[in-house]
Amino acid sequence: MPPNVVARTTALLRAVGSAEPAGASTTELARATELARPTAHRLLTSLASEGFLDRDNATGRWTLGPEMYLLGSAAASRYDITDHARRVVHTLAAASGESAFLSARRGDETVCLLREDGSFPLRSHVLYEGIRLPLGVASAGLVILAHLPDREVDDYLARAELQPDWGPQHSPDALAGRIGATRETGYAVNPGLLVEGSWGIGAAVFDRNGMPAWALSLTGVETRFRVERHRELGTLLLEQAHVLTGLLRPRPVGRSHHPVP
Repeated sequence: MPPNVVARTTALLRAVGSAEPAGASTTELARATELARPTAHRLLTSLASEGFLDRDNATGRWTLGPEMYLLGSAAASRYDITDHARRVVHTLAAASGESAFLSARRGDETVCLLREDGSFPLRSHVLYEGIRLPLGVASAGLVILAHLPDREVDDYLARAELQPDWGPQHSPDALAGRIGATRETGYAVNPGLLVEGSWGIGAAVFDRNGMPAWALSLTGVETRFRVERHRELGTLLLEQAHVLTGLLRPRPVGRSHHPVP
């Protein structure tokens, strides 16, 4: 199978996944993946015949199929950390009063997996479960990018074209500056770059190989994210990111799980 067929197929699967639970039409998916409509329809039909997609006969909208559920269930034991993360995300929301999130790295993107709102009544609605954003966009994507090796960061900044969609603050030079600031503090700050007045702070969570695979973040209105509060929220995030990273590490064989009296 030519490599471009694989890329087109996976792009369609991601696009359908992003449209859940309502699904998307062939035209919408073709536009989202920049494919010709006949090409998109042919690939979608093939995926449906294998059970990876379903199509509503009444509306013509495509949704993920049963094979995707089965494959996802099989992979969950390795990649799904939401059970470990729920308590951590709850702690963040309760302690800060802001909206707390868990995001996962997927290639050059982050995907929001969990959200819990805090007690403060004014909230930012930029992030929601299922949203995908490029690395370097929003605090979660920025903190993951900042903790990658220099070679990977340089390679990403050379090929990513974020400025046309996300504005001049996402040029390679601007991102490099924020990456440097993030490396100094350990946490990333998004000063309302996606939506004016909606701020975010994020900290990286590391896998067993020491790579930034997830991020915890807090978002809220600008008045709740003044400079004098950055260290407080950043420290809270770093502490809980350390807790979650520890929960994901395998326990040493033969060591008691009970504390010593």
